[in-house]
Amino acid sequence: MTEEIKALVERVDELESRLAFQEDTISQLNDVITRQDTDIRTLLAHMRELGEKYRTIAFEVQGAGKPLDEKPPHY
Repeated sequence: MTEEIKALVERVDELESRLAFQEDTISQLNDVITRQDTDIRTLLAHMRELGEKYRTIAFEVQGAGKPLDEKPPHY
């Protein structure tokens, strides 16, 4: 019976070791995803800003003045 208990203890130790490694890996992956989410949100904001600037410049170059969909100053 002691050999069976030793084998079970070794299996439990191995499983605990794997679990600890997996938890660390998951934590690292979560950190990467969080940073990427922040970067993506920042890039999307920059893209919107650049799109607005492009539309404004395109209308000015075409001689139309300000874009037609621009809200009046009182909004």
